[in-house]
Amino acid sequence: MIEQKIGVTEMNLTEKEFVKFLSKFDEHPFDVKIGDEVSHIGKGEPEFKVIFHEIPSMKELLTSTSIALGEAYMDGKLEIEGDLYHALNMFLGQMGKFSTDKKALKKLIFSSLTKKNQQKEVSSHYDIGNDFYKMWLDETMSYSCGYFKHPEDTLYQAQVQKVERILKKLYLKEGMTLCDIGCGWGYLLIEAAKKYGIKGVGITLSKEQKKKFEERIKENHLESQLEVRLMDYRDLPESGLKFDRVVSVGMLEHVGRDNYELFMKCVKSIMNPGGLFLLHYISALQEHPGDAWVKKYIFPGGVIPSLREIIHIAGDHQFYTLDVESLRRHYNKTLLCWNQNFQKHKDEIREMFGERFVRMWELYLCACAATFMNGIIDLHQILFTNGVNNDLPMTRWY
Repeated sequence: MIEQKIGVTEMNLTEKEFVKFLSKFDEHPFDVKIGDEVSHIGKGEPEFKVIFHEIPSMKELLTSTSIALGEAYMDGKLEIEGDLYHALNMFLGQMGKFSTDKKALKKLIFSSLTKKNQQKEVSSHYDIGNDFYKMWLDETMSYSCGYFKHPEDTLYQAQVQKVERILKKLYLKEGMTLCDIGCGWGYLLIEAAKKYGIKGVGITLSKEQKKKFEERIKENHLESQLEVRLMDYRDLPESGLKFDRVVSVGMLEHVGRDNYELFMKCVKSIMNPGGLFLLHYISALQEHPGDAWVKKYIFPGGVIPSLREIIHIAGDHQFYTLDVESLRRHYNKTLLCWNQNFQKHKDEIREMFGERFVRMWELYLCACAATFMNGIIDLHQILFTNGVNNDLPMTRWY
């Protein structure tokens, strides 16, 4: 439903066509302003207003609605009057109506899964610089979903609680060995070494993360317990390493759909019989190739696995599923906390990377928060055993 409001000048044919395209996103009412003309979409009072200083072409919108609108926002051609997250939360629940020409965007959507290309893709995001991430992550430098036990929990408390919960699920005992695949800046392994007396190895493809993790190992005097390697998960089977426990937090999204089975095989190759494997990843109800804008600007090559396909593959490799937990709304809150921190350092970030980068990251953080809130994506922690393990407690020990 479109209601035309009176303006100084009438819209031309292209502008009318554009508003007609937007009219299908009518689940929550909003206003669209182009020049002096305002059009109302949906029924009821507008939840937000979108101001277009320049509209995308229909070709751009049909090739990728996500890229067309995302770039318009990045370039300042699109402004949101009011709160960006609120507008996206109202709008992005309708992403199923977005247009994506998979044929035209084949190279972007289905990028190469070679080691060389995936190293490049991971570095493009995680090697932006530790100084940048320090500005808006918490003191633990955790770049994954927190766990909010109480509404008033800070981001720091939520991240500490998330790691505590994971370590409890892993049922660690002193002297055990733990591998963290995609270890980030190392907080999880450091906590495991300090509190449980384990020996651990973290692997990452990010040089910046490895550098920071090594500094933290020295600061905490854990050189005899921990090490970090710049390593692709595909090199694990030839490493000669064996572990009692394996954890992977927020890394599976970078593997690619064609490599999920290979990933599970590689994990199994380094696990002792009966060992525990905790897999924490952004998930989806169904198997989708991924959002074009996110792939182009934020996570090149990123793909969200469905819960069912991972459970299915795991069973084929004798991984027994002990527990599945959804942390979807925890990730929504985590992202809103990150955006709050990001806003506090906006001027510094703009000085470092420019206005377009700032708008891109604002859009990324708020859009992701909105997609979690709308259930477009989820976050699951799955706890597996490598084969049957009858020695674990029969109740949820954590």
